[in-house]
Amino acid sequence: MRRTFTVVTALAILAAACAGGSTGDTGDSRTTTTAAGRPAGAPARIVSLSPTATEMLFAIGAGDQVVAVDDQSDFPPGVPGTDLSGLTPNVEAIATYEPDLVVLAGDDAVAGLEALGIETIVNDGADTLDDSYAQIAELGIVTGHEEEAAEVVAGMRTGLEELASVAPDRDEPLTYYHELDDTLYSVTSDTFIGEIYALAGLTSIADAADPDGALGGFPQLSPELVVEADPDFVFLADTECCAQTAETFAARPGFSALTAVQEGRVVELDDDVASRWGPRVVDFLARVVEATATVPAG
Repeated sequence: MRRTFTVVTALAILAAACAGGSTGDTGDSRTTTTAAGRPAGAPARIVSLSPTATEMLFAIGAGDQVVAVDDQSDFPPGVPGTDLSGLTPNVEAIATYEPDLVVLAGDDAVAGLEALGIETIVNDGADTLDDSYAQIAELGIVTGHEEEAAEVVAGMRTGLEELASVAPDRDEPLTYYHELDDTLYSVTSDTFIGEIYALAGLTSIADAADPDGALGGFPQLSPELVVEADPDFVFLADTECCAQTAETFAARPGFSALTAVQEGRVVELDDDVASRWGPRVVDFLARVVEATATVPAG
């Protein structure tokens, strides 16, 4: 069976947990647990084929239930790494780990896994922070860590709010170019990543390349557009995948004259922190706020 929760449902349950009780709790309710300390019925053998889901599972305390992760899951340290692919999942290879739950980033393998009686959850890429919170809540419910999931979400909310509160108010928002790879794919303000930047008062120059969202918020820019827009900041989220640095960026034709280059505002990010929508989004925003604090308010 595929576990399906709507964003609204998961957030409602999460809100109830934050308020001090689980949905449907009564004063006489009891939770049956296994010898291992998990609620009865919670999965004992989880395979995660999504790096973000892996981070979420460990953050909510379900790490000891995870028996295998995909070849891109590398955080936290010590996850049970394998050569399983999350991009092209192989049902037979996954089944060798005898999972009772598989968390995926897409639904390609859902039918095959369910045919074997293996439950699945599909955690698509989050479009908003609320989507991320809902996914964490869902994983908490399914794995028996509902309260811990609520605590993780509350911590994320608090961390983001505190960082946003120290970002200076400006008469005009600063602009940025966020680089996904060295072919100039970027993100608009209407994406999950754009929502994080907006908390620091930043606007993407890529908005002009996808004004109606027809490209899903991930347009490929031209060098001419980048030069003409002359962003206040450049954030490189391709330091690992594409070996990009402030120096390699500045060496591209025409880019040495950019304000961000001239003012030393080309920021090298951790690719994973900047691309996953789990608890480390707080670290992402912290890096952005730290960088933008170098520009006086006004």
